[in-house]
Amino acid sequence: MAQQLATLRTPAAYAGVAAYAHSHTGEAAAAAYLALGHAYLLDKRYAEAESALAQARRADGELGDYVDFLDAQASQGAGDDSAAETALHGFTDRYPESIFDDQAPELEANILLAMGKLTEARQVLAGAAGSPAADRAGFQLVEGEVEQALGQQQAAEATFKRVLLAHPLSPEAQTARAKLTESGAEATLTVADLRTLADAYYNAGRYDEAAEQFRVLAREPGLDAATRQVFAVSEAACELKLKRLTPAQVQGLPDSDDENGARRLDLLMELARGRDDAADQQRIVSEMETRFPHSPWLADALFSSGNMYLLKHDYPTAIQYYGELATRFPSDKNAAAAHWRSGWLSYRLGLYQNAERLFDEQIRLYPAAVETVSALYWRGRLYETLDHNAAMAATNYRTIVRAYQHFFYAQMARKRLPTLGGAQPASDPQLDRFQPTPLPHLVDTFPEDSPHLAKARLLANAGLNEYIAQEIKADPDSTSWSALAEAQIYSSYGEIHRAVRSLKRALPGSASASIESIPLVYWRILFPEPWWDTIQAESAKNNLDPYLVASLIRQESEFDPSAISRANAYGLMQLLPSVGKKMAHEEGITSFQTFQLLDPAMNIRLGTRYLRQMLDRFGGVQEYALAAYNAGDSRVADWQAAGPYSGIDEFVESIPFTETREYVEAILRNEETYRAIDDFARSHSATATAASR
Repeated sequence: MAQQLATLRTPAAYAGVAAYAHSHTGEAAAAAYLALGHAYLLDKRYAEAESALAQARRADGELGDYVDFLDAQASQGAGDDSAAETALHGFTDRYPESIFDDQAPELEANILLAMGKLTEARQVLAGAAGSPAADRAGFQLVEGEVEQALGQQQAAEATFKRVLLAHPLSPEAQTARAKLTESGAEATLTVADLRTLADAYYNAGRYDEAAEQFRVLAREPGLDAATRQVFAVSEAACELKLKRLTPAQVQGLPDSDDENGARRLDLLMELARGRDDAADQQRIVSEMETRFPHSPWLADALFSSGNMYLLKHDYPTAIQYYGELATRFPSDKNAAAAHWRSGWLSYRLGLYQNAERLFDEQIRLYPAAVETVSALYWRGRLYETLDHNAAMAATNYRTIVRAYQHFFYAQMARKRLPTLGGAQPASDPQLDRFQPTPLPHLVDTFPEDSPHLAKARLLANAGLNEYIAQEIKADPDSTSWSALAEAQIYSSYGEIHRAVRSLKRALPGSASASIESIPLVYWRILFPEPWWDTIQAESAKNNLDPYLVASLIRQESEFDPSAISRANAYGLMQLLPSVGKKMAHEEGITSFQTFQLLDPAMNIRLGTRYLRQMLDRFGGVQEYALAAYNAGDSRVADWQAAGPYSGIDEFVESIPFTETREYVEAILRNEETYRAIDDFARSHSATATAASR
């Protein structure tokens, strides 16, 4: 009930938790009243939040710091600053290990400031100086506000500037800037200060704000022409991101023989690419090569040009641009990807000796790049077909299996190894560098005396989910078990997707780890099987492998039944409303409504039918069907026409959309991993049973 209340906050949800609170005592009542207080606070029903939290305090639970801190927030919202100060006074002394210790000083200082108790507010802030609390944007903001209220205007302005420049993307930065504007001190921000803000907005993808800031900068008096052009071109780059830039606007910018001029040409090149004007695109890149041979903007233009021709299936031209980028700019952020694509497209064109050279360079120069596992595999294929060197092919394949155990190409490598006639791998010290990603120390048991873990479980009971991870990590000894504890708590109340995400963040190297190297309980959360009976039944009805369906769901929604994507796809299997309606009609379901796609059973029923149709459309080939599920069947037909392919591995590697290629590979990887986990679990269970006899 508390989880439902935290999510929905409907009258029925409030009534259910309130009835539970009234009918229980002790810890159970405390959790229920805390759940009510938290929900009322989220709804800004501050007086009701205060009442519920007062009841939680009387119930004498273990979450006293949560009660006091949330009660202070509720009292502040209700305008009852005296009650808020009473709840917070001495908070860090009462709760020295609370997760709110870093936030309490700024909240208390804000309350004291509102009460006009400036000296007390300053004392609270001084008491937290040098602690992690003082690094928070909110702490620094109230520090400036107290200084301003005390008439220390110069100090306040310096503090507001520090907030603005140190935390430019925070809400507090907006308040600090407004304070500077009110006092007329915004004019004291230097050009360097303002550029710091503009760059921060741009890097955060806040292009409207960045554009406005660059626009203001370009009008600053006293700038030299080159600096003014920097800001004008930067503004144009924001407009390109916002899809508002026109060629005339860029052509109106001053040309110059510096990085501003190079970026200006790069913008023109992107506009030419956008309108598919190959002649203008090539002309502009040629000009950049002549005028700006070492500019990073030329590197960007070369990579974008390569991508342009890759999507047009003009592989020779794509190779030209990718190869030039890798040669001119070997340390560029896109160099490894460009180098790989140059090699792969050479392979696709039958230029096998050139491909061999590039694959060898990829392995040597970019061992950590994500593309290099592909280079290892395709170099192995060329050892087989071109060099007739089975020993080196086996070396490459075994390297992949060792270092990338659950990757798509590890599956492909395992299929290739038996075809080598028992060839023994050759020695290659260079390939010995490739090893699985190191795993952190993992345990599958928890300390019985951790107060933070106990509180985290109580927080789940009370629906205060946003604090669970922080509470667990507050235990100084939680490194080896925090991720599992957090994930198990999420799983306990059905938040499977949050559990999956928690462990994926904690174990980014799981795809290269053996099943035996990670405790089984972790795998069961990383690759869960909720709604398994439904998945099995609907898979059987549609002649599908249930592991394939579970793998697709894991990739599409991570088992979040309420997921709705930016493309308006719904539920576990991420079905568009139009697809859902069509599948429902075929299933004989009348009066179908889109919201029914959020029902797991309905979504699986319709999604498995749709997946079956994709498989039938592409002759039962999973790779084609999965690519179509993600990108549409017309695109897959276009990619098929770009063949021929010697095998399905060539088709997958040739998918030009990175998202779709990785999607297909991930689902096939998931499917194999699911099966390996269940096989290991059965083997482990059988061994344990035999040992107990």
